[in-house]
Amino acid sequence: MELCVFTEPQQGASYDLQLAHAQAAEALGFTGWFRSDHLLAMSGDGLPGPTDAWTTLAGLARETSRVRLGTLVSSVTFRHPGLLAMQVAQVDAMSGGRVELGLGAGWFAAEHLAYGIPFPERRFDLLEEALEIVTGLWSTEVGDTYAFDGVHWRLEESPALPKPVQQRVPVIVGGTGAKRTPALAAEFATEYNVPWADGDDLERAWGRGRAAADAAGRDDLRLSVAKQTVVGRTEAEFRRRAEAIGADPDELRATQLGGTANEVADRVAALGEAGAVRVYLQTIDMTDLDHLDLLAATLL
Repeated sequence: MELCVFTEPQQGASYDLQLAHAQAAEALGFTGWFRSDHLLAMSGDGLPGPTDAWTTLAGLARETSRVRLGTLVSSVTFRHPGLLAMQVAQVDAMSGGRVELGLGAGWFAAEHLAYGIPFPERRFDLLEEALEIVTGLWSTEVGDTYAFDGVHWRLEESPALPKPVQQRVPVIVGGTGAKRTPALAAEFATEYNVPWADGDDLERAWGRGRAAADAAGRDDLRLSVAKQTVVGRTEAEFRRRAEAIGADPDELRATQLGGTANEVADRVAALGEAGAVRVYLQTIDMTDLDHLDLLAATLL
């Protein structure tokens, strides 16, 4: 089972802070460093302000050497899929083939209003077309052209360049939707991610992912989960860290990855036994590098 660090820079993080966090995750041995792709903080002032996800990942690609890098997840509303395919392919080359693309329908209307970005109602239709375009551009042979005639986008005689370094850039589709989300994951993605769910809810969501993969004739769809993660060496340290990010320690312990080190280690092991190929450890306070040290010592 792979363990990745997952961050929320819109809550307030400069590029330099994200760089320090990503380099620490790499040095400690985590598989990947992933970031959300949001434009507004959900709480607090969010200073110094948002950082564009793919601009940030391009910088990190040149300042790390091993850790995998990606979004969990980019909103389909933010970037034209033709341009997104180009951006991701370029960052993949800049990283030597370490990029992964998480792509979703988007949900946060306020950030769209704040920056003048359209927020249509039928975003799953956008997502389906974008997944087809991005993967289609990447898979087109060099020298051939790609065309797409959809409801929302039309591409004609595209040279489909540049190509990623990886033969297949991993694509992550996630969510708890009962039908379209697992179906899209089975058709286009390498990984189906379920965020925040626990217990029977998580198993039901993974079951829908497995069923969609079976219907598509696939046996290689990876299952993953993202969990808010707050760990302490002692109960007091755990509660201090939870308080620092405004989280309820009892809720963290009940449904996420919260508690003392041994507690959380047992819960992560149980996720692996239940079928998780990868667990994303959401860490909010990027200034707390000691937290990463403890997670690595406990879980890796």
